[in-house]
Amino acid sequence: MPHDVVSQLSAALGPAVTIEPDALEATREDRSGWRSAVAPLALVHAASVDDVQAVMRIAHATGTPVVPRGAGTGLAGGAIASAGAVVLDLSRMRRVLEISEADELAVVEPGVLNGDLNDALAPLGLWFAPDPASRAISSIGGNIATNAGGLLCAKYGVTRESVLGLAVVLADGRLLRTGHRTVKGVTGYDLTALMTGSEGTLGVIVEATVRLRPAVAGEVVTVAAMFPDVEAAAGASAAVTAARLRPAMLELIDAAGLARVAEHLGAAALEGTPLATLAPGETFLLAQADAAGAADEAAAIAAIFARAGGRVTTSTDAASGDRLVAIRRAMHPALASRGQVLIEDVAVPRSRLPEMFRAIERIGAAHGLEIPTLAHAGDGNLHPNFVFDGDPGEVPEHVWAAADEMFREAVALGGTLTGEHGVGVLKRRWLADELGEDSFELQRGIKALFDPTGILNPGVMFGGAA
Repeated sequence: MPHDVVSQLSAALGPAVTIEPDALEATREDRSGWRSAVAPLALVHAASVDDVQAVMRIAHATGTPVVPRGAGTGLAGGAIASAGAVVLDLSRMRRVLEISEADELAVVEPGVLNGDLNDALAPLGLWFAPDPASRAISSIGGNIATNAGGLLCAKYGVTRESVLGLAVVLADGRLLRTGHRTVKGVTGYDLTALMTGSEGTLGVIVEATVRLRPAVAGEVVTVAAMFPDVEAAAGASAAVTAARLRPAMLELIDAAGLARVAEHLGAAALEGTPLATLAPGETFLLAQADAAGAADEAAAIAAIFARAGGRVTTSTDAASGDRLVAIRRAMHPALASRGQVLIEDVAVPRSRLPEMFRAIERIGAAHGLEIPTLAHAGDGNLHPNFVFDGDPGEVPEHVWAAADEMFREAVALGGTLTGEHGVGVLKRRWLADELGEDSFELQRGIKALFDPTGILNPGVMFGGAA
């Protein structure tokens, strides 16, 4: 049967199908640190909607699992090869099909990168708001599949707020169109929202109609502050929110993470930044104000940081602001340079950030781990990072034990297992605990309705082998 499936795919799609070993091996992992046990049967590089429909019709007829995959930058193991599966690569579907200035929308294929779309929009004075830290390499289809977040969520929302409609190929090859091109539209159930964040388990996204915004006009002012400890920084972040201020960015790096960033960037790169005089135990809080009134908002934020005990720096121009933001964007490269990294993703109510940071420190100490942590403090989303030695995809058991305690602590504080990375295969074992029995079974029922034979990404969310 596997040979027959590959033969059918090759007959229908020709050179778009490969069984070349190195190509198959590359699909066994993403950027999560998870590695699947086996390579897939085949890899298909789809170039059109017709290609995707052909793959799904063959898979449906033969009962073959299909793993939709985009840029491969996911952090939850949601798009990696599974046993007996075909990996359906959508990264070559990279056309911007339409930009409507009048309606402030764009229609794009799933492989379009965030950064590339915004490069196309900039001359028109328009902007696509979702801003994952990986925006230069992450695809819009993948952003939608995971309902990705990023640095600007507190002010501009997660990906869901920017998706108007989708074209989705269902498990049997039918093409479903959801949503509207209108600003308003409430006919029927909101299948667009259901598909957003479904991680390839309900259908394959082949086109997206996305909402655009006018480009932010005026100056952008960046404020950074060094605090003596992470609780002081988290308290300052909460004070900004309590003051009814909504900066475009509000990002926090704890002392362990900041020390690694400083080491990674080096003294020359840190000259003229707050990290040039980094003291042991200090943490970093970054805010960025944009649009009209940015200077006044930044001044108010700086005053709050100072009252909370921060050593404050305010940008004087775009270049100095970019240098401050570069400190935040260097966090993941700094950690990756030191070993294997399990990048985790929990969220709590913003008022509970200090408690969650305390819990992470306590859990790390109990398990003999240093857990460098950054947070999208403006929306309560934390990224604790477990750095360990060893082979990729082989996370030590004591790391998983610490992660288990951390997930349960986040949920106990009124939070969630994942704020933006998705469940994938990494967090499926904890999903039912957060959702509860009734919600878990209803969601399994939705999966079965869209995918009755269980061929779409079977290892993701609800179990199965990966």
